[in-house]
Amino acid sequence: MAELLQQLETELKNQNLWQTEQPNEQALASTLPFCVDTLSMAQWLQFVFLPIMQDLIEQRRELPEAIAISPMAEEVYRHELTQRAPLIQILRTIDVC
Repeated sequence: MAELLQQLETELKNQNLWQTEQPNEQALASTLPFCVDTLSMAQWLQFVFLPIMQDLIEQRRELPEAIAISPMAEEVYRHELTQRAPLIQILRTIDVC
């Protein structure tokens, strides 16, 4: 899983979706799934999903069994599926791990 998370980070950077500035705490505190009201999909992946998953791995804690991120990514990027295909494929792989 750690390798997949690294691939996800690399792909976000390759697609120029990686940000250098973190969103404010209020944006990160959203209680809605994927923080849809405050963050873009890429921001959620970078600032919420990746840190949580990396922390679980570092602490050798059990990883979630049911992850379904790719359907949301497909919806968010529905008008640019060809461009975002590598990113979505990585998310599909993460979903089934």
